[in-house]
Amino acid sequence: MHQALYRKYRPSVFDDVYGQEHITSILRYEASLGSVSHAYLFCGSRGTGKTTCAKILAKSVNCLNLKDGNPCNECENCRAIDQGTTTDVIEMDAATNTGVDYIRDLRENVMYTPAMLKKRVYIIDEAHMLSDSAFNALLKTIEEPPEHVLYIFATTEQHKIPATIISRCQRFEFRRISMESLVKRLLFIAKSEKIDLTQEGATLIAKTAQGGMRDAISLMELCAGSHKEITAELVNEILGTSSYDKMCNIATSIANKQYSTLFDAINEIVLSSKDILVFFQDLTAFYRDMMVQKSLGSSTYLELLPNERELLDKTASLFNMATLIHHASMLDSAYTNMMRNPSSKRLLAEITLMKMCDPKLSDSNDALLSRIATLEDKVTLLSKGVSIKEIKEEAPSQIKEETETVEPDEKAQVPSPSIDTSENSEFVDNWEEILSKVMSKNPLTASFLKNCTPAYSEKSKKFYVMPNNLMMETMLNKDENKRALFDAMVLCDIDISSISQIEIVYKKNKTEKSDLDEF
Repeated sequence: MHQALYRKYRPSVFDDVYGQEHITSILRYEASLGSVSHAYLFCGSRGTGKTTCAKILAKSVNCLNLKDGNPCNECENCRAIDQGTTTDVIEMDAATNTGVDYIRDLRENVMYTPAMLKKRVYIIDEAHMLSDSAFNALLKTIEEPPEHVLYIFATTEQHKIPATIISRCQRFEFRRISMESLVKRLLFIAKSEKIDLTQEGATLIAKTAQGGMRDAISLMELCAGSHKEITAELVNEILGTSSYDKMCNIATSIANKQYSTLFDAINEIVLSSKDILVFFQDLTAFYRDMMVQKSLGSSTYLELLPNERELLDKTASLFNMATLIHHASMLDSAYTNMMRNPSSKRLLAEITLMKMCDPKLSDSNDALLSRIATLEDKVTLLSKGVSIKEIKEEAPSQIKEETETVEPDEKAQVPSPSIDTSENSEFVDNWEEILSKVMSKNPLTASFLKNCTPAYSEKSKKFYVMPNNLMMETMLNKDENKRALFDAMVLCDIDISSISQIEIVYKKNKTEKSDLDEF
């Protein structure tokens, strides 16, 4: 008979519980000393081990051959609890037994001694579902229970538990399990079950599970049903989620106002019978990642693969913080509206994406803040009172003095400037910041500048940008590209008064040959 993997691999001792060492170490110590409390409250999100630890604790307090606080799983009592053949461990579902009458029956039954075990254990799952009158009926028996009774409450919503109950219990907060622990466990189970699971597939499943071990194992079992190698692509296909590359493309299309790409994305989701709500969840999560990246740079708050971090950094540079906050707020609001009006999902999704492309289409405060942030950049440029035309062009004779002599047989080669660079120039030191500003205004120009080497000559007061081929030199010498570079310097608060000229020059060795030049 088939058994779900999350049940088959449920931990049977405290040492096997992943990611909750701060709790299992205490419970194991208390069990080994025989100083277990009369009531416990286990709080935390789903799939983090609350019920599992409750069952292990029930075995520990009744085990006949305890091993360093862990149940032996071999004695008569342990086997009876595992097989569910004892009436002394009662597992209640408070969601279906919310009334006070059921609690009154429980209160009367606790007076009887256990039938076969040392302690009678009541595990009350989803305890927050109990009614107020039921909680009131429990107060006295929880405060002063018989010595042979142990209460264990498990809940995902601690704020709904009355303070009078919480104060009578020993409380433990179960944390979300780290992605590293989830991946490690998934790979172990996959190897044991002979499931072909890749590292990338395990990482994506762990990320989707959001810290829940049960969810992660269930998702892996779902993907394993295809009888194929579980890759990141297969996980996205089966779960209906979107890849990180796709989220980057969508955000880039929003920044560049590429409406056709956005409508194509929504149309693809509808035709493939995927859920637009899942797409919006993924896009909202991606905007959250961009906000964290924009605020903190390389952050430990983001659990990303190396290539995903590079994509995120590049995409985040297209937006200012006010725009990111505005877009995230719009996505959240649209998600709520789609939940209320499922029949209008497509329309609401398309309207939201159009408004994200053009802030003028929205009259919300966040949209106004986004537009103001863009205007502030323009005002900053105007306040400097400097135009790129004011950077003087030097006479041809001066340029000639700084270039190498060209031999007659080398006419096809571009003269390379002999640049006396300053090592600590702020123009060179802030090159990455300048590139980031250019990216937010003109991504195409930034793609050219990314492969260039900056240099500054203290002697001639020139700022050199040296591309690695002639085609790139030609492109960057256009006025709009120079303008984008100049504006970025102003926005970075660099003193441009010390620049006499911005020069785009291809510095090529005499012996170096390029296929592009020959072409």
